[in-house]
Amino acid sequence: MRRITRNFLIGLLLVVVALLALGALPSHLGSGDPYYLTATPTDEPGPAVDVSNASERRYPYLTQALRSEDGRSEGYQKGRYGLKEAFTHSPFDEVDALAARNPDARVDGASDDGPPSAASGGGVLVEYKGERYRVHVVQR
Repeated sequence: MRRITRNFLIGLLLVVVALLALGALPSHLGSGDPYYLTATPTDEPGPAVDVSNASERRYPYLTQALRSEDGRSEGYQKGRYGLKEAFTHSPFDEVDALAARNPDARVDGASDDGPPSAASGGGVLVEYKGERYRVHVVQR
C-alpha cells in the first residue's frame, strides 16, 4: 500500500472515530440539578394537543411522564457551554414541539405544584386518552 493511501485511510479512520465519540459523549456530559417533564392533571379550559398516539421514540420524556405514577419523566441534565443541547434530545424540545403542533395550547405561569416552567415560561395543555394534562418542565 502506498504511503499516501495509508495516511489517507488512517486520517479517515480517525475522523470516523471522532464522530462516533462525539455522538456518544454528550449523553454523559450532564451538570447541575436535573430537569423533569411533568404531566399534571388539570381542568384548565382551552385547546389541547392530542397525544394519545404519541410515539415513544419521538416523545420519550412525555410518554414517561404520562405513564408514571408521579407524573414525572426521568431527569435530564444540561451540559456545560451548550454542547450537549446541540446533540441530544431534551424535555425542552418536546414542549416546544407540542407548542408548535398547536400554539393555542400553550399556557403561561406556574402550575399548582411549582414554579413556572423553564421552557418558555409556561407549559402546554395535552389530552391523553380522554384526560387533560398540563405538561411543563421543572427543575427540582
